[in-house]
Amino acid sequence: MELVPVVAAILLCSTVVSKATFENDGNIEALLNQVLWEPTSSNSPTTEEEKVVPYFDETVTHVNITVQIGANIDLHCKVNRLNDKTVSWVRRAGDKMQLLSFGHHVYSTDQRYELLFKDPNDWQLRISYLNERDAGHYECQVSTHPPIAFTVYLAIIVPHLEITDERGVEVKDKFYFVGSTIELKCYITKVPQPSQFIIWRHESTTLNYDTSRGGISVKTDILFDGAKSILIVANAQISDSGKYTCSLTDIASTSVTVHVLNGETPAAMQHGGSNRCGRLHSLWVIVTFARILFRFS
Repeated sequence: MELVPVVAAILLCSTVVSKATFENDGNIEALLNQVLWEPTSSNSPTTEEEKVVPYFDETVTHVNITVQIGANIDLHCKVNRLNDKTVSWVRRAGDKMQLLSFGHHVYSTDQRYELLFKDPNDWQLRISYLNERDAGHYECQVSTHPPIAFTVYLAIIVPHLEITDERGVEVKDKFYFVGSTIELKCYITKVPQPSQFIIWRHESTTLNYDTSRGGISVKTDILFDGAKSILIVANAQISDSGKYTCSLTDIASTSVTVHVLNGETPAAMQHGGSNRCGRLHSLWVIVTFARILFRFS
């Protein structure tokens, strides 16, 4: 009868020393409670005795990987001479560890994790739709005594988006008059792999391929560290008012509110003008009062 993975996990845990709490989303937590593996690094065997134990195919036991948020990643772990031992993937955060896979089975309720095995010896942990919380250390462990581990540090990059006006000034609100030209620039940085998939939207309408209104153009240039996309809307009308959003597919986005005016002065500008006048009047009063004091001193 084949030994099921849960029973195998119990037998494996009986050979290691309890030092901390093993965290896990599933029922396996009860079986692995108070167990923490303290793995050692292992590459190619060096002695006759070591030639019978498993070892990692990689020449290093710690690698760093940088991936953009929203992408998928396969973490590779190649083990030679596994024999009757078992490979596990765990996530480490200090002294706390979370079991992700044991053998060919995934032990996490997070459906984004998947265990893939590629002949002859590659045990891959796939993580889909990466988010910022996925950053950290992942260990591929082999159930030798003591266990050996191959560590991967995963870094997640979040793109930065900024919308500016035609002068290059970042804006969140922008005023135009009817008949003028709306020009907005979207700068995207912190992108490991720049792409053309930059989308402009007016409210819920995609502008990149809009042909119903006319007078709309989108030009995107790939830069060394990101991209720049320019939106131009000719002959602005009242109906062109609203929220304009620049997005990098569905990964990240930023927006600006456009106000198209029919000759009237916006309240925000009026308030700004009255505030400036008030400050000038106050300054005039202070200077006049100082002159009077100086004259009678």
